[in-house]
Amino acid sequence: MNQSALSSLIWSVADLLRGDFKPHDYGKVILPFTVLRRLDCVLAPTKKAVLLEYQARSKDGVAPEPFVERVAEQSFFNISPLDLTTILGDQDHVRENLRSYVVGFSEEVRDIFARFDFTVTIDRLHNANLLYLVTERFTKEVDLHPSTVTSFQMGLIFEELLRKFSEMSNETAGEHFTPREVIRLMVQLLFAEDDDILTKPGVVRSIYDPTAGTGGMLSVADEHLHEINPKARLTMFGQELNSESYAICKADMLIKGQRVGNIVAGNTLSDDGHPGQKFDYMLSNPPFGVEWKKVEKEVRREHLEQGEDGRFGPGLPRISDGSMLFLMHLISKMRDRKDGGSRFGIVLNGSPLFTGGAGSGESEIRRFVFENDLLEAIIALPTDMFFNTGISTYVWIVSNRKSDGRKGKVQLIDGSSFYSKMRKSLGSKRKEMSGDDIALITRLFGAFTEAKLATISHPDGRTETQVIQDGDATPDAPEGGKLKMAPISRIFDNELFGFQTMTVERPLLDAAGQPARFLKGKQKGQVQPDPEKRDTENVPLTEDVETYLSREVLPHAPDAWIDHSKTKIGYEIPFNRLFYVYEPPRPLEEIDADLKAVTDDIMRMIGEMAA
Repeated sequence: MNQSALSSLIWSVADLLRGDFKPHDYGKVILPFTVLRRLDCVLAPTKKAVLLEYQARSKDGVAPEPFVERVAEQSFFNISPLDLTTILGDQDHVRENLRSYVVGFSEEVRDIFARFDFTVTIDRLHNANLLYLVTERFTKEVDLHPSTVTSFQMGLIFEELLRKFSEMSNETAGEHFTPREVIRLMVQLLFAEDDDILTKPGVVRSIYDPTAGTGGMLSVADEHLHEINPKARLTMFGQELNSESYAICKADMLIKGQRVGNIVAGNTLSDDGHPGQKFDYMLSNPPFGVEWKKVEKEVRREHLEQGEDGRFGPGLPRISDGSMLFLMHLISKMRDRKDGGSRFGIVLNGSPLFTGGAGSGESEIRRFVFENDLLEAIIALPTDMFFNTGISTYVWIVSNRKSDGRKGKVQLIDGSSFYSKMRKSLGSKRKEMSGDDIALITRLFGAFTEAKLATISHPDGRTETQVIQDGDATPDAPEGGKLKMAPISRIFDNELFGFQTMTVERPLLDAAGQPARFLKGKQKGQVQPDPEKRDTENVPLTEDVETYLSREVLPHAPDAWIDHSKTKIGYEIPFNRLFYVYEPPRPLEEIDADLKAVTDDIMRMIGEMAA
């Protein structure tokens, strides 16, 4: 049974709950029972040996935990003589036995069920006469043994269940789950230039996700690294705000043998769970379009009191979208270049590309990124890729250990056309990226070259596409067909994204029509500017402002001048404009012919109706 079928089977437990539980409460039952069933299945092969070891060590007066853990062959254990199957055998005491069974787990697992408020759920099910039925359904019908369901599949099942529950709870669009193909793309981009390092035997690297969710990004990164080098080890770190997601992530890390203490509960922005720590790699899909008012006090305090020594020194974005706070948080977690440096990938919406003029918080954050040469690439994803939102999204790849060829430059990749439509939509998700799509974008990134996509339309209606990199020959348009060329990979110097917002002044005229001058103060004798004629101009950093003034302003306003004291430097990334391809309108003759054909058709139908 594949994970989709298993997810549907688990979801069908909701049929038992209908009436006694509200739809938004289904997750409080199904999620902890799914975790419990998974842990029960994982520990089943060593259950008897664990009990014997526990009894023997307890009898000898020795602390049994480390010995029991070794026998369990996991980083957790359960010393209760019960399991889900034996609990079903005592129908009159399911509630008491289920509680006892959960208490028998090691401390980290008990914390997981405490996060779920599982004892409250057990009582609710008992009072509704549903506890035995739900336990029976999971025990007899849901097989989650590792030999049947891999850790990767288990992660997909958890995310599918969470997605359904979030839809029923009308979760905000910004709190979405990251599709696995997007994670795979980010992971491959993250590791793309590190093959020499990652293929060494026994290599150990750290990876961090400040918005860990159920641990999907960390899991995919771990799987991908093991494909590259089975002997490599990735130490995972994360933080998650949502209690249910945190509990699932923690359970997943336990089963993988990771240190669950590395996964911290809480709000990353207001209470960093890994203060002072640095990481080799980082991944994040933070909530975007979600205001950060709840943590405003703590964030502003850190910004004002710690400045550049804190996480938010460059500036603060507007209160309506806190996604750029996570960008700065990740930058603060980068290792020094002399210690090997770091690379991270973060998913953001379109707003951080251009929101805010020169001097604004957003622009100052972008300025910090560019002036420190941290941005390697931005990849535009197709729309309709996420479960709860269809907006445009972008993957930023940020690094403080750029290769020599990338220094001072940024690569932009338009991956918005690399997708296939799904046969069945999942919420707002209507598109998915194939392995070939991911491989193509990864190759473009690794090649670090400009490229175009040639779309060849044949007279018979067939279309084909071809990626043309610098130096490749451009294909010819077929006879009677068309050839369309569109850029998909472009490389720019960092300075191209910077601009100076200069204030252009014109004189205030007196009653005689002459420029008025200041009569006192430091500006005595200088021409007074007219506030009503004041204007601003954005000048590229690559151009001299006085040259710009002479060319663009003085021919129209010879008395204008620049007030240099008001000049501000800003940065923006006009992604769509840089990939815009002009398409000339169709010839008038062709449009007239189409209109005549339509008109003739309408007249024919009117004639038929009149007859």
